[in-house]
Amino acid sequence: MTLISSKISQLPPYLFSKIHQKKEALLAQGVDVIDLGIGAPDLPTPSFIIERLMEEVQNTANHRYAPYEGIEEFKQAVAAFYKQHYAVELDPKTEVLTLIGSKEGIANFIQASINPGEKVIIPDPGYPVYRTAVHLAGGIIVDLPLDENNGFVPRFDQLSDLDKAESKLMFLNYPGNPTAATVELNTFLEAITFVRKHDILIANDMAYDLVTFGAYQAPSILQVPGAKRYAVEFGSLSKSFNMTGWRIGYVVGNSEVIRALATLKSNIDSSQFIPIQKAAATALQSDLAVVSENNRIFEARMECLHRGLQEIGIEVAKPQGTIFLWAKVPDGFTSMSFAEKLLQEAGIIVTPGVAFGKNGEGYFRIALSVTMKRLHEVIERLKRMDWKGGN
Repeated sequence: MTLISSKISQLPPYLFSKIHQKKEALLAQGVDVIDLGIGAPDLPTPSFIIERLMEEVQNTANHRYAPYEGIEEFKQAVAAFYKQHYAVELDPKTEVLTLIGSKEGIANFIQASINPGEKVIIPDPGYPVYRTAVHLAGGIIVDLPLDENNGFVPRFDQLSDLDKAESKLMFLNYPGNPTAATVELNTFLEAITFVRKHDILIANDMAYDLVTFGAYQAPSILQVPGAKRYAVEFGSLSKSFNMTGWRIGYVVGNSEVIRALATLKSNIDSSQFIPIQKAAATALQSDLAVVSENNRIFEARMECLHRGLQEIGIEVAKPQGTIFLWAKVPDGFTSMSFAEKLLQEAGIIVTPGVAFGKNGEGYFRIALSVTMKRLHEVIERLKRMDWKGGN
């Protein structure tokens, strides 16, 4: 008897889990490892959010199950945030759903949206969860190539006529992970025009919506007139408010799709702990001053590392947002061999680009998730390495 389903047996281990295991092994050997792999902000959750959590934890009425779709206070806060930040009107009851982090929501959303054998268009390179969630839902992956020469902005004309006709769902992700690419509203206008023509549901993953630099502000796909008919958008407080471990996010947009996801989730989970939702509502209702301060810190780190990488001959674009740099692998290496060399010889963890799809080959992703002092150490370690010439 086979004890494990074929879906799981065909699913590779989550790459970041494997990287963590290698990190733990090196730490056990006494190696000073600098982890620039996973996208987890090192900055603390703002104190006013923690204070709201502590206040609500003391209220025993909050220890019960939350409503399956999330508490009204949080959903109203999400709707108010969209109204103020994007001038988008949302009905908190039908067009907002609380998630236990956007990763969970995306995975369940795909299962709620497609039938086995239906096609899903996903960015390549792109967040690995899109690909694995389509696999688990029995869908067929259609790669949407993202090209550096086009700013990692999708070109829908690269899709075949058959894939355009047969696809049920498409994902976009801006500001982008892993490429750190950003777009203007016209990209979303083009996307909505495309999915309207081909009757495709579209989801934009906006986990990094508030993590932006300079004057750039990331648009919402829901700002496109009529977008709600075809679109949903996923948001997270993990990166904007340093709340990764709190596991709180949301999805907004098309009410029919949100109702389907709510139905699925009600059979799987019981929403997030009420005090966490209340604390998250406080975060979204704030003046976002802490977000601006976080962005100032991440931008300074980005400038430092960008300058250091260029000095040693590594090609890397300067992003307008996210907590990542997307850099080119030096000649003579694959993304995996270069990442392995950095880990073994310099104690530096980066993520090989191939982890994000075949179009990620030739690149590696660096998270701006350590202090400036540690980033200077990263640059010094790289300068001491003899890596030109490959393996």
